[in-house]
Amino acid sequence: MRVKAFDLLLLAVAKLDIAEVNAIFVHCQKDKEEDFVCPEGTQGNGNFADPATCRRFYQCVDGYPYLNRCPSGLYFDDISKYCTFKAEARCGPIATTPAPITEAPLDLATKCDLSQCELPYCFCSKDGTLIPGGLEPDNTPQIIMLTFDGAVNLNNYELYKKVFSGKITNPNGCPIRGTFFLSHEYSNYAMVQSLAHDGHEIATGTISQQQGLQDKGYEEWAGEMIGMREILKKFANVSRSEIVGARAPFLKPGRNTQFKVVLSVANGPACPVKYHDHTEDRHEMEAIPHFVLEDFGYIYDSSVGVPPLPIPVWPYTLDYKIPHECKSGTCPTKSFPGLWEVPFNAHYVESFEGGHCPYLDQCVLHNHDSDEVLEWLQEDFNRYYEQNRAPYMMPFHTNWFQIKELEQGLHKFLRWAADLDDVWFVTVTQALTWITEPKPVKALNNYEAWRCDNRDLPGKPCNLSNKCALSFKHPDTNFTDTRYMETCSECPKQYPWLGDSGGTGISGKDNYIPDNLKRK
Repeated sequence: MRVKAFDLLLLAVAKLDIAEVNAIFVHCQKDKEEDFVCPEGTQGNGNFADPATCRRFYQCVDGYPYLNRCPSGLYFDDISKYCTFKAEARCGPIATTPAPITEAPLDLATKCDLSQCELPYCFCSKDGTLIPGGLEPDNTPQIIMLTFDGAVNLNNYELYKKVFSGKITNPNGCPIRGTFFLSHEYSNYAMVQSLAHDGHEIATGTISQQQGLQDKGYEEWAGEMIGMREILKKFANVSRSEIVGARAPFLKPGRNTQFKVVLSVANGPACPVKYHDHTEDRHEMEAIPHFVLEDFGYIYDSSVGVPPLPIPVWPYTLDYKIPHECKSGTCPTKSFPGLWEVPFNAHYVESFEGGHCPYLDQCVLHNHDSDEVLEWLQEDFNRYYEQNRAPYMMPFHTNWFQIKELEQGLHKFLRWAADLDDVWFVTVTQALTWITEPKPVKALNNYEAWRCDNRDLPGKPCNLSNKCALSFKHPDTNFTDTRYMETCSECPKQYPWLGDSGGTGISGKDNYIPDNLKRK
């Protein structure tokens, strides 16, 4: 039986006289009023830093402050307005300053022009809420995309496998699948290969997950993203052609530079997305002279955050200006024809209980029981399901699964959503495949791209993986330590890292820069 803080306070004052009790409560109330006052006017709703500690924040609703504590191990970032890791958190209060007045570049992307933007090569709308193909909501499948960021290892592998146990299936009988945005450090590549073999999509984060990458140049982005893809190819046996999605660290896109890495300077028409798990589709893709695959082979990015909006945003191509506010301040401003952006719609409920967040584990739900978590997720989901049916992306870090009530609430939500006959759990690439060529919900039971038979999947992982003890000297330190890595491939000579994705021991061996972009 848990004793509430208020009960403890009553026990403490039980022996005091009435005057003393009144003095305590008046003093506490006065302190609360003096400690924090919600901003007046239109800025009075939202999340605001606690001046006393980075572990807490105030959630203002109609001018009244509610004190919240971040989940264990997380800190409140007063710029992004959600709880995150200590190394990422910028403690507040941080004063806001007006943006400097600058002249706009001449080559900015223009606003959506529907007369020039047609599927399957281009998709845009004025505010991002338009359903592809002009379908009515009731005739549109409600897509759910389960995505997972970071390393895969003993800390989370079995927890992820429980989500994909095979007990929950799509309307066509196929088991649900997810998308994993892998980072390198501490990843177990035998486990990654097993996820790929089971039909999950493997996409790239970065090798080092370094802070400040958004301000780095082309070579740094290429080394991080393409190097990560090479590591996945060599040590998880996932082919380059299967790795077509990328996500920036901490949802901080690299302005235009990151997207140049994807498209670079190749020329040609953009390509419609095809689902890679079908050999016939892959041959069709390889026969099309399009620049997305001619350079580094990426089809989409999923790094751009969207503020809390009443109607969620659909994925869009970057032919035109992004149709919403850029939360990070580092979004692309130029046109990148044919490249898809799968944005992070903010998660929240109408009362803003738990705040709003891009990753679900960054909302403050750790004090809820599993039924309350279910109800919170249902209300968040219904904003999509009952309106424009934009894909409902559920992004997670390992943190979510380390709190029993959150894990149980998620499983309850998945079972509830799977009982809806127009809800489909698919990978990001499968979702984009449908968006490029929309089909009504009644035609999806035999939709080839969402079937689970005749799949051309990565090979089955080995029964006994190699457990590699590898020397590693981080560029920012002066000492060498040992890192452990599991893979079905042969152990490398050294721990793979930036500039040496193969772990050859030759620093700077990797070179991903096209000849016409090399520094003279």
